Amino acid sequence: MNASIDPPAPPSEHIRREDDVLERIAAIVGRRTVPSGEVHIGDDAAVLAPFVGQALISTDVAVLGVHLDETLFPLEDLGFKAVAAAVSDLAAMGGRPRAAVVAVSSPPGIDLEELHRGIADAATITNCPIVGGDLTRSKDVAVAVTVMGECPDRGAVLRSGAKAGDEILVTGPLGRSAAGLRRRRAGAPLNDELVVAHCRPWPRIDEGIAARNAGAHAMMDLSDGLGIDLHRLADASRVGFELTHVPVAEGATLEEATSGGEDYELLIVTNDSARLRMIFIDRGLRAPVTIGTINRDVNVRLCNGEVFERRGWQHQF
Repeated sequence: MNASIDPPAPPSEHIRREDDVLERIAAIVGRRTVPSGEVHIGDDAAVLAPFVGQALISTDVAVLGVHLDETLFPLEDLGFKAVAAAVSDLAAMGGRPRAAVVAVSSPPGIDLEELHRGIADAATITNCPIVGGDLTRSKDVAVAVTVMGECPDRGAVLRSGAKAGDEILVTGPLGRSAAGLRRRRAGAPLNDELVVAHCRPWPRIDEGIAARNAGAHAMMDLSDGLGIDLHRLADASRVGFELTHVPVAEGATLEEATSGGEDYELLIVTNDSARLRMIFIDRGLRAPVTIGTINRDVNVRLCNGEVFERRGWQHQF
């Protein structure tokens, strides 16, 4: 028996359907106040005022069933995670968000308004307005987010600037997201603190800017787990490292803290941790925690004297 396929709609009907959906989405994600001289949703492209300092651009894709378990979480959370993860890439370089465009692909029947409510929530808390995007039909639900940001004054903090003798710090304990997923699978409610950490991650924008202002040598966000992201930073900087400990969040395991991923805390490398902490505290931010030091030998990568294995989240292609 052949699978049924919806007959194509007449062009005029298709336009009405698409325009109706886009109008409802624009009402959800559109900012009521657009800065003078800018044009956001409604034209073929957005118009933004000139960026200050270096401009940053990054893209992230979130897929239902890969980045979020649809049997455990509402569709809103996929939209939220997609934007939050993309904005976190700006935070990882000390950037300030300026705008984002969002492209959504989905099969018929998906509640696009629910999805975009999560997108709008993340855009609001990160002060990263959605200025445009696209919709298309596909077999799977996917949200592609391109974010734009800026780095006034000092330039963006790269992964490649770590130097021997620098301290390695993180902005908070690790493993909350992985622990939250485990707890949700075991029946924990959606408002459980660790569950929220998994489905509604918080990009460390203020912390990234503070670290840049403090002169951090290198930085990245811990999206795939300390056990792989620290190696990536060390690879980029051509250095080794020696960790003294891994800060484990309450309710998480050491394995979750090391390789669980999606914590979005920042990994910071600096030669002046006292100044870094002072700036954080002065801005009302939690002081980063020292977890180790950078060494010259790219082949020496240890934790408590033992080889620190490269492990964490990686897509399989």
